[in-house]
Amino acid sequence: MSDQKKQNILITGLTTVALVALIVAYFAPIWWVSLTAPNYPKDAFPDGIRIHFHFNGVFNGCKAIGKGTQMGNETMQADLGEHSERYNPILDRSKDVNKDAESLDCVHEMNTINHYVGMYPIDTGSPVELRLSKFIFGWFGVMLLGFMATQRRNQLKILGVGFSGVAVWMVVDQIFMGQLESFAAHYYHEASTFFNQPDVLAQWKANLILATKIAMGGIVAAMVIIMLGVWKIPGFSLLLALVPAFLPLFFVIDYAGWLWFFGHNMHPWGAFTVKPFMPTVFGEGKVAQFSTFSYPYWGYALLLLMAGCLMLALLLRRRQMRDFSAD
Repeated sequence: MSDQKKQNILITGLTTVALVALIVAYFAPIWWVSLTAPNYPKDAFPDGIRIHFHFNGVFNGCKAIGKGTQMGNETMQADLGEHSERYNPILDRSKDVNKDAESLDCVHEMNTINHYVGMYPIDTGSPVELRLSKFIFGWFGVMLLGFMATQRRNQLKILGVGFSGVAVWMVVDQIFMGQLESFAAHYYHEASTFFNQPDVLAQWKANLILATKIAMGGIVAAMVIIMLGVWKIPGFSLLLALVPAFLPLFFVIDYAGWLWFFGHNMHPWGAFTVKPFMPTVFGEGKVAQFSTFSYPYWGYALLLLMAGCLMLALLLRRRQMRDFSAD
């Protein structure tokens, strides 16, 4: 077997591992955040108020241990003093939701805590990215399939069919099946729990729909540019693996950007006044009486595995191109 064939097999194997890691990472928890405080005892909240960030949303990270949420909320209600009456609806709703261990919902609990300092609900963060993440992953998956091909003609065939499928899926799902409008309504509802300004919320909803449609158009345009680049520019096909390899970095940048937004856009109606701050991206921090913890989870390890495999595959493919040019 020639060295080139061996390299092709190795490149295909590395890219396949990367593709599997990419797919699994979409469904995996990528990052976790936890808040601890004296009014959330460790026997009821062994991991604090913990949430898990996925590419398709934010999920409960609390274990069903015992009754603790009501205790925490009652303590916080006492801390609120004269503000407690204003926030009773939220406290009462949290008690109803978390009345036993099996229904413990730490996403809602963290939203309640954030509400006290005037912070937006978690679900209002990265709304466009969350809506389009599955299509972006599909887009990257097609790019990796194209990268495995060794001939430009085959690459273009794979990219053409794959990109067309992702584009049609995206338009049908978001527009014709009404998923975008449905999420916009959910976004409006979540924001309305923060403050009641129908005119402002209606504009936010309209902006979300417009921004998502623009982003969808941007994805389709990027697909066309990639097709043209692979067709016309020697070596452009390396970007088919290079761009997905930077996904771990893209995630951290987007995550940090939204944390900055949440920490610097707090509403003055919060019961407690907190100066604008940068929430902890990585490590441990302190906000008022809360200790904060923010770390990557096992899904992020999959992204790093994907990036490592793709970088090795890129080096091998680059060497192939260089040797072919020399011949």
